[in-house]
Amino acid sequence: MKKKRSLPSILYLSLLFLFLFAPIAVLIVFSFNEGRSTVNLSGFSLRWYKNLFSDEATLQSLCNSLILAVSSAAISTVMGTLAAYGISRMRRKYFKGLLLGVTNVPMMNPDIITGISLMLMFVFTGTLLGLAESLSFATMLIAHVTFNLPYVILSVLPKFNQMDPSMPEAALDLGCTPVKSFFRVELPEIMPGVMTGGLMAFTLSLDDFVISYFTKGSGFQTLPLLIYGMTKKTVTPKIYALATLIFLSILILLILTNVIQSRDERKQMKIQKSLNRDPVADKED
Repeated sequence: MKKKRSLPSILYLSLLFLFLFAPIAVLIVFSFNEGRSTVNLSGFSLRWYKNLFSDEATLQSLCNSLILAVSSAAISTVMGTLAAYGISRMRRKYFKGLLLGVTNVPMMNPDIITGISLMLMFVFTGTLLGLAESLSFATMLIAHVTFNLPYVILSVLPKFNQMDPSMPEAALDLGCTPVKSFFRVELPEIMPGVMTGGLMAFTLSLDDFVISYFTKGSGFQTLPLLIYGMTKKTVTPKIYALATLIFLSILILLILTNVIQSRDERKQMKIQKSLNRDPVADKED
């Protein structure tokens, strides 16, 4: 018997979603505004989308952000998956808890503290090595991988804990090497967590401002840094158009990820049901 939702709960959820998505809806609407006003709608137009695709500085900053986000997400996903694999195989609960506590520090640490500490470390290292410029694209990449790693580990580790430990053992008994067993048996099982962690790392890296501001080099500018520079003068509606395109792209990625995860979960449920089926009952049928 399904429980009916009460009117206060429906009203609360409606207000919550209105509070979350109303600013995004306003941004999307004004991205199609014909004039420059952010208050009055003067008509429907694709003017700002045309201006966006003709603005080389904005497109270059977007390209830099995508390169940085994809690179940091790929590196942190691989490193985080391997770290989660190692943590899940630990026997001593003390060291396992200690590592998990250390992993949570970058998540709980304020971004400004992380950015300043990384900047000081990069400048100190660059001075010791005698580099002309201590900050560059490489320092931003290392910084983004640093704060992305905990999110990937915490996304992948539960999948290792949920996995049946007899599956990799059976693969080893059947002649697989540990590496082949990982790629053929364990990796497909944890793939939803890997995809979630990679997508989260990508989105966190794409919109990061504080840590990027302290670790950026002189010749590399990301989109959040460009928009911050625009706020000192004025933000034109072409940024609304760009934000709309980014929002729709992330929304499509989230939908695809959820569809793939739900499909994998249904597949795993079917496999589990077939394994738990009573053979005596099957013969009687």
